[in-house]
Amino acid sequence: MPDTFFVVIAMHRFYVDNDKISNGKITITGQDVNHIKNVLRMKPGDGLIICNGQGKDCYCIINRVSDTEVETVVKSVKDTDTELPVRITLFQGIPKSDKMELIIQKAVELGVYEIVPVMTARCVVKYTDSKKEDKKILRWQTISENAAKQSQRGIIPKILPVMSFGEAVKYASAMDLKVIPYENEKSMAATEKILAQLKNSRTAGIFIGPEGGFESAEVELAANNNIIPVSLGKRILRTETAGLALLSVMMMTIEMNINV
Repeated sequence: MPDTFFVVIAMHRFYVDNDKISNGKITITGQDVNHIKNVLRMKPGDGLIICNGQGKDCYCIINRVSDTEVETVVKSVKDTDTELPVRITLFQGIPKSDKMELIIQKAVELGVYEIVPVMTARCVVKYTDSKKEDKKILRWQTISENAAKQSQRGIIPKILPVMSFGEAVKYASAMDLKVIPYENEKSMAATEKILAQLKNSRTAGIFIGPEGGFESAEVELAANNNIIPVSLGKRILRTETAGLALLSVMMMTIEMNINV
């Protein structure tokens, strides 16, 4: 069957670990089996894309469907072309309610590489129970995976464990470019020059505060660790808007540099 079959027909996308790929075959197990068999009602001969979560897309044909697994045959493999060349980490001050779920979903769609929930001084939500935190991280990771499928990502962005602001600053230390939107920073021209540095960057970090924003001491700590204050304009944006706005601008800046 020619490879052009996979180009002209939109196919469903699934993710597997590398150990499920062997000798030109891929076996899907777990909850995706029920989705393929009973929801999508796919049958032997149907095509689908299986990604290893590390930037490789396998274009496959279903060979066999059972109650516990779906066996496929690999027809071709190529690099996923939906990933940004700059790995962007979103350091998100933990917001109230279910805002984090929206932030994760949209950030993954926009191309973020990973997301770090950050406990800042003004966070209202506090995680003091490790079991509850683990359950929340698992929930957030599922949202990331679903968003990755929908937007045809080559990876599933990881949701890291909750960090303190100091831990987040330390984690970002080796990144090429780090920025922190701050209402006292007014120059959009300066922000434009700073984001132009993405052209020569491989990694970048975005620090976003919770509903109450950052305390001045946190901004000072960030600045002392080469995390650059930037402006998002004259308006004050909500926490669920600020990171997505900046991520959108960064994504477009990167994409435009690629196509120059």
